[in-house]
Amino acid sequence: MAKRLPPLNPLRAFEAAARHASLTKAAGELNVTHGAVSHQIRALEQSLGVKLFERSGQRVKLTPHGAEFLPAVSAAFDGIAAATQRMTRPASAGALSISCVPALLLLWMTPRLGSFTAQYPDIQLTLIPSNDPKDIRAADIDVCVHYGDGSWTDCWIRKWSGLELFPVVSPTLINNRPIRSVRDLAGHVFLHGDDGREWHTWLAAADALDLERGRRHRLGDARMATEAAVHGHGVALGDSVTARALLARGMLVAPFSLSVPAVDDFYVVCRNEMRSAPIVQLFIDWLFAEKEQDEARADAPVAGRVLSRRKRPSLKVIGARTAS
Repeated sequence: MAKRLPPLNPLRAFEAAARHASLTKAAGELNVTHGAVSHQIRALEQSLGVKLFERSGQRVKLTPHGAEFLPAVSAAFDGIAAATQRMTRPASAGALSISCVPALLLLWMTPRLGSFTAQYPDIQLTLIPSNDPKDIRAADIDVCVHYGDGSWTDCWIRKWSGLELFPVVSPTLINNRPIRSVRDLAGHVFLHGDDGREWHTWLAAADALDLERGRRHRLGDARMATEAAVHGHGVALGDSVTARALLARGMLVAPFSLSVPAVDDFYVVCRNEMRSAPIVQLFIDWLFAEKEQDEARADAPVAGRVLSRRKRPSLKVIGARTAS
């Protein structure tokens, strides 16, 4: 049995009058007379069997019933307006707001913005460095590229990439303070992008949990830890997605032939209603196309990198360079 809903025009009159707290202003917005708005509201009150407004001259004030009813009516009109905008705006033009893991945004996405802009010059991007789950529900954010376990609910979600973790260090630092075996890490500063669990995982795979570690710096996130490694402040855990370009340019070196899978993965996430927006679809398709290109180049040799998943470390330096 179809649900019984109030007529549209009385609902529009109610929402406008409540928003303006004035029948006259509501009439001006709806381009009807003051009397027409008053009549529509009275008809709605009779239909619902409750009083929605207290009237005082030209001003109106919501009753408790009206205050309870208003959020649902406003949300319904907002949803209709948003859906209309999505259907009528050009597929490849407009504004798009993206929340992205800081390390991925800085080290992977930003260098590729030229590719996106060349394909879609009429899309204006707002890029927000964040991995806050609240962004998924935020009305001002269209799509998220986040790191996590994929357990977000009531949203559209698709895994974008897994990643492998491995130590990285600047060529200058490794040249001045050699890392000839995993034990040599004890003489270096450990750079953390988390609470230390990722380093624990790698050291366990290297049979080096008993390693006496000296100084440790906990940075705010993986991006900061990687940047600190580039500047020679210690040894960080890089990953197979964000560190690739830094390895290729010789800004970082991966000393050991051992990588371990990260605990979580990268996911593309958005509100269910945003998935059908053409501009969001374009961005998501671009993300996956760029990742496929990365994977196609994965077999190409990268300077300073030998990654063999869960293979016992060779305990020798791989790809150390002379400081320039």
